[in-house]
Amino acid sequence: MTRILIIEDEQDLAGLVEYNLRAAGFDTETANTGAGGLARARANPPDLLLLDLMLPDIAGGEVLRLLKQDPELRKTSVIIVSAKGQESDRVQGLELGADDYVVKPFSVRELLLRVKAVLRRADAEDGPAQVLAAGDIALDTSRHQVRVKGAEVVLTALEFRLLRTLLERSDRVQTREVLLSDVWGIQAEIHTRTVDTHIKRLREKLGPAGDIIETVRGVGYKLSPP
Repeated sequence: MTRILIIEDEQDLAGLVEYNLRAAGFDTETANTGAGGLARARANPPDLLLLDLMLPDIAGGEVLRLLKQDPELRKTSVIIVSAKGQESDRVQGLELGADDYVVKPFSVRELLLRVKAVLRRADAEDGPAQVLAAGDIALDTSRHQVRVKGAEVVLTALEFRLLRTLLERSDRVQTREVLLSDVWGIQAEIHTRTVDTHIKRLREKLGPAGDIIETVRGVGYKLSPP
């Protein structure tokens, strides 16, 4: 049974979410502090984490950073559930490694749909291991690792997914809207500038090797192998 850990200090909200997730067939556990949530995650790694940003002890962003640094937990899917709803907040959360971002107040039905979408995406990414390569870039799906000329390059979860998508669709133009849908899932409300920002940062991390990601003016992006 898929296991979901809820880190939320509003006990009424945590109880409501837990009740509905259990009704949908998930195994759930709750924690009302960041430290408590990390301890539970390390003791029994969940498949998915629902994370509030404003916790009484450790900020949710720090919880996420520590989670992604832990080799045993770094692949855990994370959905941030927060009252902080500015675009800059959502983008920052996604850049830290979250898979999705839900703004409070939210409908339980929407949250369930997003949970299922993130889990489906995780299952797809856990498919047959493969190494995708173009030029000096090699991406190992099983190790969740990217190397440029043999040297490892550390990417966020979104940057990794973005590069993987471009490699899998090599030489095919991807519009910003398609990338938002396929890389960010159902996060279509995020402005298309977000795609441009992530492409820019991905190129910077890849160095000269990132030049194979081409801008198709007025349309989107294309990865053109040398």
